[in-house]
Amino acid sequence: MRFHLPNKFYLACLLALVASLVVSPNASSQGPSKSTASPVAMSPDLEAAKAALAKYSDPFAAVKDGYFSTVACIDFPNGMKDGSLEYPAGAMGVHFLNPANIGPKLDPTKPQVLIYEPVGDKLVLAGAEWFVPVAASGGVVPAIFGQTLAGPMDGHEPIMPASLRHYDLHVWFWKDNPKGMFTTTNAALKCAPGAPYTVAMMEHHH
Repeated sequence: MRFHLPNKFYLACLLALVASLVVSPNASSQGPSKSTASPVAMSPDLEAAKAALAKYSDPFAAVKDGYFSTVACIDFPNGMKDGSLEYPAGAMGVHFLNPANIGPKLDPTKPQVLIYEPVGDKLVLAGAEWFVPVAASGGVVPAIFGQTLAGPMDGHEPIMPASLRHYDLHVWFWKDNPKGMFTTTNAALKCAPGAPYTVAMMEHHH
């Protein structure tokens, strides 16, 4: 799978689709990424979610099920602090967003975002993200897997408009995270420095 920068029209259409669902009342690659870290014992609900999502080790399966690639590989090379939120040095990888999964209720088998690591010219499944816009939360802080989602936070420009305030939870099912399965960034995941699809997030991004 080759990488290309998204054009403005593509991103505008994708974000417009997300926005429309937020305000609406109804709203082939390698296997999963490997790491040298020791496996982390997971609860039964996490194990079930991991098993259900394993089919997305093929990114074309994700596209077939309605996930759209945002193309850019999100990197926090020096870490970042945004208000009360800490982003340790590491990366978030390439996000595939499924707008149809956005809403106030969270389903363990239907994350809003799938996370991939670019490895050569392939995308390798690394994790998933449960994402709830504030506008869709119904005034309730969302939770899943016994974890309260982080936030609310502004959107991460330039990939997401700052006005898209949201909650999120990253779960690193397939790429062991040195700082824990639910830590937002993963130091073991790499975005290629200087690559046209790598977006390095700095302190001035909010």
